[in-house]
Amino acid sequence: MTALSSRIAAFADRWPKLLALTLGLVSATGFAPLNLWPLTFITFAGWMALVARAPRGRRAFGTGWAFGVGHFILGLNWIATAFTYQAAMPAWLGWIAVGLLSLFLAVYPALAAWGAWAITKFVTPAKAGAVGSLTPTAPTLSFILAFAALWALTEWLRSWLFTGFAWNPLSVIAVPYFAAPSRWIGTYGTSGLVFLAAAILLLACYRRRAAALALFGTLFAMWGAATLVQLSDNVDAAVRSKGPADERTAITIVQPNIGQQDKWVGGKADANFAKLARLTGPKDDTPRLILWPEAAIPDYLETGYPSVYYDRSPAEARARLMDLMNPDDLMLLGALKLELDKTGEVVGARNAAMTVHADGTLGPRYDKAHLVPYGEYLPMRPLLSALGLSRLAPGDIDFWPGPGPQTLDLGAFGRVGLQICYEIIFSGQVVDRANRPDFIFNPSNDAWFGAWGPPQHLAQARLRAIEEGLPVVRATPTGISAVIDADGRVLKSLPMHQAGRIDTTLPPPHAPTLFARFGNILPVGFALLLLALAIAFRRRGR
Repeated sequence: MTALSSRIAAFADRWPKLLALTLGLVSATGFAPLNLWPLTFITFAGWMALVARAPRGRRAFGTGWAFGVGHFILGLNWIATAFTYQAAMPAWLGWIAVGLLSLFLAVYPALAAWGAWAITKFVTPAKAGAVGSLTPTAPTLSFILAFAALWALTEWLRSWLFTGFAWNPLSVIAVPYFAAPSRWIGTYGTSGLVFLAAAILLLACYRRRAAALALFGTLFAMWGAATLVQLSDNVDAAVRSKGPADERTAITIVQPNIGQQDKWVGGKADANFAKLARLTGPKDDTPRLILWPEAAIPDYLETGYPSVYYDRSPAEARARLMDLMNPDDLMLLGALKLELDKTGEVVGARNAAMTVHADGTLGPRYDKAHLVPYGEYLPMRPLLSALGLSRLAPGDIDFWPGPGPQTLDLGAFGRVGLQICYEIIFSGQVVDRANRPDFIFNPSNDAWFGAWGPPQHLAQARLRAIEEGLPVVRATPTGISAVIDADGRVLKSLPMHQAGRIDTTLPPPHAPTLFARFGNILPVGFALLLLALAIAFRRRGR
């Protein structure tokens, strides 16, 4: 053992939580926009080694929690930016929110670390020798399999427990070229595979070459098989998409570059609409599907609300949209809908995506189902409002959730699945499986999210495309708007903070993937299989 490794081991024994916190911070640099994914592999390997050295379960839990705090506090730093766009609370409260959220989310990595330690029982003091020796606690295959399984399971739990917050799953660093297995085992199963890939480095460091090669071969074979199936789907899609260009669905995506500081300012409403109108204007006589961002206009397009809520009548609001459309165009845009009680008083609102025909009639509507706590509604409103807290979005009326994933029939433009803003991050919850769409439209408002949030949001949308085998189209006010094919590749995009539009045709969908058919039962089953193998290897080792 070298002097350097002895010093590292001594530091790890004396300051395990500090080292784990540092490793967690560095691990988050693998996510967009930095994309330093090799560092993520290295830091996860180092964290596994720390957990393996833990003499007690309490320390394993503590190092897992410290790693998670660092991992989330850097990866979620964009949340603090959202607090700078409201005046009801001080902006510095945003960093308090990031810290508190990270302290809570860190419980999930902590549980994974403690569970892996508990299952494989690493404590062997009689054989350990001197403190600081790396050899006695060399991680076993049982430990690695258990850790990967529990990481995948805790990511899945994080996606739905307490309304869920699935941002930045580990598998997103594999998009798009190494994420093909998500077609079979989804986001959380692929996170387990990425975890196992990091473990190859750990095994190599401990000179367990046979185990490292075996694990590498297994992962490579799985990735290769998934990639071959994906290539086969590409051939099928290419055959289906052949034909005259005018038979393909033409789309126009508008990105007006309206910042959050200007979005809800009443005096700028007409200027904001003018930006959208200038970029949308009729191009030719080809029927096109026009796609505008989330909450694109402040006007209410439906009738029946108290007059005080209308700046202009619904007829006038729709007429402004009609002026921008060719005779056979169709527009999908984000707008708001109000909910009234029996007395006609407004008691709630819906964050909706509405369909507007060229003649001004309204088509089918989708209401956002997965709302943002503290952003679109204030939990425990009587208590928190008394403490001076409020929603980040303007207004005192909370939004109400819609029924969940739906497919809207757009006639000649096909069938679309809607996911508004961060709904797209929830693996297995974005498509109505009984009525599969041809593509997913993700109108969003990423102007809240600083420099890190929008590229991370885009990366997760790409993962949904791979999982479901469906193209994903994003329209945002400030970027990143994009057209993503069913393999997760960005075909066209508009960068952040740049006004523009995308004129193109929709990419073809693939046949339903295995994940598209069965959903999150597959990653959960895969994680349980890894866990069963871990227990089997442990018993065999005994």
